[in-house]
Amino acid sequence: MKESVLITSALPYANGALHFGHIAGAYLPGDCYARFERLMGREVLYICGSDEYGVAITLSAEMAGRTPKQQVDLFHAINRALFEKLQFSFDHYSRTTWPGHVDTVQEFFIALQSKGLIEKKTKEHLYSETERRFLADRYVIGTCPKCGYEEARGDECQRCASSYEATDLKNPRSKVTGSSLIRKPSEHLYLRFDRFKEQLTEWLTKKNWKENVLHFAMRYVNELKPRAITRDLEWGVPVPGYPHKVFYVWFDAPIGYISATKEWAQKMGQPDLWKQYWLNPKTKLIQFIGKDNIPFHAVFFPAMLMGQEAPYKLPDEIPANEFLLLEGKQFSKSDGWTIDLEDFFAKYTADQARYALAANAPESADSEFSWKDFQMRCNAELLGKFGNFIHRTLVFAKTHCASVIPPLGDLHEVDLKFLEQVKLLTDEMSQAFGAFHLRKACQRLMELAAAGNVYFDTKKPWKFSSDSALRSSLETTVACSIFCIIRLALAASPLMPDSAEKVWRLLGFRSTLSKQNWQKICSMPMPVGQRLTEPEILFRKIEDAEIEQEIAKLGVLVQSATHKTTPSPTPSAYIPLKPLVQFSQIEALDLRVAQVLEAIKIPKSKKLLKLLVDLGFETRTIVSGIALSYEPEQLIGKKIVVIANLAPATIMGVESKGMVFAASSGTQLELPLIQHLLPGSVIA
Repeated sequence: MKESVLITSALPYANGALHFGHIAGAYLPGDCYARFERLMGREVLYICGSDEYGVAITLSAEMAGRTPKQQVDLFHAINRALFEKLQFSFDHYSRTTWPGHVDTVQEFFIALQSKGLIEKKTKEHLYSETERRFLADRYVIGTCPKCGYEEARGDECQRCASSYEATDLKNPRSKVTGSSLIRKPSEHLYLRFDRFKEQLTEWLTKKNWKENVLHFAMRYVNELKPRAITRDLEWGVPVPGYPHKVFYVWFDAPIGYISATKEWAQKMGQPDLWKQYWLNPKTKLIQFIGKDNIPFHAVFFPAMLMGQEAPYKLPDEIPANEFLLLEGKQFSKSDGWTIDLEDFFAKYTADQARYALAANAPESADSEFSWKDFQMRCNAELLGKFGNFIHRTLVFAKTHCASVIPPLGDLHEVDLKFLEQVKLLTDEMSQAFGAFHLRKACQRLMELAAAGNVYFDTKKPWKFSSDSALRSSLETTVACSIFCIIRLALAASPLMPDSAEKVWRLLGFRSTLSKQNWQKICSMPMPVGQRLTEPEILFRKIEDAEIEQEIAKLGVLVQSATHKTTPSPTPSAYIPLKPLVQFSQIEALDLRVAQVLEAIKIPKSKKLLKLLVDLGFETRTIVSGIALSYEPEQLIGKKIVVIANLAPATIMGVESKGMVFAASSGTQLELPLIQHLLPGSVIA
């Protein structure tokens, strides 16, 4: 009987489109591992699906003018289409709004309740009298209790990064209506996680996981306390016996792995088939996540499984990845610091994206996607090493071997060393895939392609083409090179499935590579006499000009997302130029890069914002008349241009030490934003 491997990737939240940062974290590593395990002959079930409940869904839906169901339907389809574009091999892609998920979550709750692990607590929560509802933290803004920032979110301050309860905010108000909030008692249910501390500690100490995962998990275990599992919402899984309450999304979402497996079993026509994975102690359970999900998968979900009567399988591995940045910064759609994936895939292939992301996978530290690195990976590695070796070999075989795979013949030392190197690198790639080390697998793949090129150049088979006495040496070189290409196709299959299948077909195989067996391919005899197909170029060269265009798109803010006013039409008459000035007058201005630390509206003024900015060498306050064009929170962290040597002036009772540069057209203002220079840099 085959060994069963159950693989999950974190359920993506269906309130927005995924980007490459998400893909590199939990999804590409999961797919590569699933493809590798299938090649190793194991019984693999790869499960994922959309996480569709929670406050973030209702908030984003309200802001978009949609119902929660319309919102999740939209992004479920968008994200599923992206996964299909990237050729992810999920055995089932579910969603938590399917009816069977409700039953599974409620069964989990009832089992925990029957063991006395659920308790009631009445606490004060924020209530909007205007909206006639309790507001969860995502709906609340107010003044941070730690640093005084007046636009702090309900669960975390984006200026000082402090975490707190929404009720800790000063002057709390609704994010939707702006109305003030009051405190009002509400009863909620809490899961007694504190009772799992000893059991979780014993379980975790036996794990040989990544150090960051274990450290993060143990820190949470040491501070375990009861945690609320209910919300006062209408959108969510209903809590049995408690009308008008739903389960907190963190409670229902991980159970989605199990309900999704149940849905898969039903579609397979075997409703109990899910038990062979989740209730089988011999199953190997691997859960791929991003580092922000470590507490839920390494602490909370295992505790929930431990609290069931049924013997649920606990995770064997949780290979959490760090974050992937874009050109050194976090992906941000609102700031234009993102990649339009529809546009990307109109120009580049899924395999180019998969390889570039795998080669820079954030396995032990944050890494980044940069356009220059993407170009290098595609040109120097995929085209110059991998594709070049395969194409040159097959073209040579077509010309000198009639497109037929020749025998290995008599092997000399150079041939034997090459074949041994091929086997060694293939074994190292197998080990890398099995240990979730995509970066190492990519490195070894390119080492193998480079070794093939070196071998071909060393043997110089073209020198033997005109001498029949040396024909066998030419054929040996071609055969050894094709031996290498077979291994290249095999090892590339988890990383670049489409390109690997193309190479497999170019070698004359009619089977599907992804359905083959790793060990059998490595041990099979050379397919001597097999006819090769017409050679084709696998990858195109990416030119400098197109990369420069992609880089130029970064940081271009979308007007509708950033400004409160719509773009002004082209003016029919321009403001006349001011009188000429001397260069010495311009030279006297000290223009500097300043990073906005804080932005606050000035009371009794519609136009003025008080900005606290970092000039590198000092912080200072500047009053700026940009409040009609920018919300304060849109400016936090932005790097702007200021006149740093302007004489101080008191404006609306606030001393201003500088002036913000802005472009204007009619009533609309737009700030020139600096992307890479540090605060204090001189604008010349």
